[in-house]
Amino acid sequence: TDGLTSLDRYKGRCYRIERVVGEKDQYIAYVAYPLDLFEEGSVTNMFTSIVGNVFGFKALRALRLEDLRIPPAYVKTFQGPPHGIQVERDKLNKYGRPLLGCTIKPKLGLSAKNYGRAVYECLRGGLDFTKDDENVNSQPFMRWRDRFLFCAEALYKAQAETGEIKGHYLNATAGTCEEMIKRAVFARELGVPIVMHDYLTGGFTANTSLA
Repeated sequence: TDGLTSLDRYKGRCYRIERVVGEKDQYIAYVAYPLDLFEEGSVTNMFTSIVGNVFGFKALRALRLEDLRIPPAYVKTFQGPPHGIQVERDKLNKYGRPLLGCTIKPKLGLSAKNYGRAVYECLRGGLDFTKDDENVNSQPFMRWRDRFLFCAEALYKAQAETGEIKGHYLNATAGTCEEMIKRAVFARELGVPIVMHDYLTGGFTANTSLA
């Protein structure tokens, strides 16, 4: 492939090697890659390039990714998530103290109605927000739409009785990206301020799509 690709332009460069203090035959290698090797706004492509290919080299007996330093110019190509802790505080109107919340337990086995009751009692009792467990998706004992409706009812009831803004993280994680978006849109239509997605199992691409 001589002449088809500019090696000098696209190759990675190991610009520093340090011995790990107190360890035999262990080193820290600092490697820089040109930005042109990465698709803009794609966490998936970034990790495929940095982690996927490198960790697949048979010549490597052991390897650990210790840290990533991403240039601001590349960070700006990512479009989400759009909100941070400050926006969350603004939505809940809570400042000057830690936000108080919990995951609803038992996480599995409750009916949607009883699940909503647990959400209400937690929020009415003084918590700022509650959240679904990652395992709570749309099981036979509690389908997602029923859970969303009862949780929204609990949320608004607690707000009316306390005079405070409350939140509940509705888990929109689903088997497909299309179903995930459908659930998130329904949550928005209910006026619920927060949704969540399990990106570790759902994937970076799905998480970016939701954001």
